[in-house]
Amino acid sequence: MKKFFIICICLCFTLSMAGCSLGELLERFVSSGDTIQETVPDKPRVYMDELRGTLTDFNGSQVTVQAEDQQYVFDVSKAALECAEGMIAGDEISIIYEGQLNDTDTSAVKALKVVDEYHKKTTLKDHTVQGTILDFTLNTITIKSKKGRTITFPITGTEQYYQSGLKKGAQIYLHYKGKLAADSPEESDALHLKVLSISDIEPLKVPEPTPTPPPEENPVPENKLFCVVNGVSQNILQASVEGSSTPLPLDLASVPCYFPGGIAESSHVTITYTGEFNGTTLEGVTILGITGENPASQRDSHISFQVAGTVIGQTANTVTLRTDDQAVLTFDTSKARNSSAGGLEDGCWIRITFNPAASRKSNIYSCLKIEDA
Repeated sequence: MKKFFIICICLCFTLSMAGCSLGELLERFVSSGDTIQETVPDKPRVYMDELRGTLTDFNGSQVTVQAEDQQYVFDVSKAALECAEGMIAGDEISIIYEGQLNDTDTSAVKALKVVDEYHKKTTLKDHTVQGTILDFTLNTITIKSKKGRTITFPITGTEQYYQSGLKKGAQIYLHYKGKLAADSPEESDALHLKVLSISDIEPLKVPEPTPTPPPEENPVPENKLFCVVNGVSQNILQASVEGSSTPLPLDLASVPCYFPGGIAESSHVTITYTGEFNGTTLEGVTILGITGENPASQRDSHISFQVAGTVIGQTANTVTLRTDDQAVLTFDTSKARNSSAGGLEDGCWIRITFNPAASRKSNIYSCLKIEDA
């Protein structure tokens, strides 16, 4: 009783200090013998689990995973993508989710993260395909392989070197990671691969700038032009001299071309030539070579590689675009400056500045800036 009396005195003192009524306080506490215990309202238990499997498709906001003999489609529009090599077909991944799966029905669960599978049984291997160039754009290359398949590869940010020039019919070696899906004996889906390099020589090896054999005693002087890329079609690169809006059609078909970070709008190229440039046309000029800027040697603030497209999906830390040349590209937006007015909603047309050097092995590109196109 003495203990109970002391407790009552303490309660009265607490009530006077906290401004609570005795009824309110007693609702929060119950007496058990000579002790007072706080009651915690029952909360529904949250189930968290993961599904391990092989990535077969990704459309920007949904991931399709093959686990054993079953296929699962997860809505990942609110999830974070944290795979080191991106969303590459054939990679082993884990979907971490909240809720409980009902067989293959994922409608009642909430995906939280997509991560690399911790207990990977296999690692993504480098593959090489040899083929003939059928078509070429800023973000894609279409080849006919030696096995007769027509394949369109995504090549945004890919290192490329063409010793004998870039043109239709040229034989190339293309290195990539991922699983090449066979839609038919004649065509293959390469949408979710990572292309590592392209060259017309194997292995890719850019010659040293020192000419071999040694230069002649009275060599023809070489000059350089610094230009901004506007676009490319087939073997014609459209570029304009810095400070000028007049495009120069540069024929890539018969000159050595090296693009360390791929070919992208607003990126820069150096044209080595002989002759006298009149300021507007290439008349009287002989082009010796074309070299793109190397993003690995630049700070992010100086990167000018850009791509534009329509938003087709997003997650907690990425946005996915479809470009005019039908490439599907995903960008990590976690550190990007976003000045677009559309809020990255599906259907918005935006322009992204990205750093190819930050995603050499991943098909999720490092986004630096987002703006309305």
